Amino acid sequence: MGLFSAHEITPGEITAKFGAILIEGETVLKAFKTVRDTAFFTTHRFVLVDVQGITGSKVDVQSVPYRSIVRFSVETAGSLDLDADLKIWVSSAALPLAMKVSRNSDTVAIQRLLAEKVLRA
Repeated sequence: MGLFSAHEITPGEITAKFGAILIEGETVLKAFKTVRDTAFFTTHRFVLVDVQGITGSKVDVQSVPYRSIVRFSVETAGSLDLDADLKIWVSSAALPLAMKVSRNSDTVAIQRLLAEKVLRA
């Protein structure tokens, strides 16, 4: 998800910008944004929004239902690291979806959210 680490943004910002792709009863739980790209967790899925090209007019929205996630890892930032790493493996994909998040992000909350959604799916 780009070269820059994502910082946490409010669920309201996501709802305002991407509310049209949410289904009835779906709410945003946690969200992150880089300079161009966005990732967020909802009550039903994990969504990656990849803005492509120089002008940013091409946008890829990847929606991953929690039941398709087979494994995940959240690596905290070390002393010299600038950010933490989030990796999500989806069934039938060899490589994980990867995202760098700000070292100030609550990695325990991310881990707990994924555990609750993936293990109960």
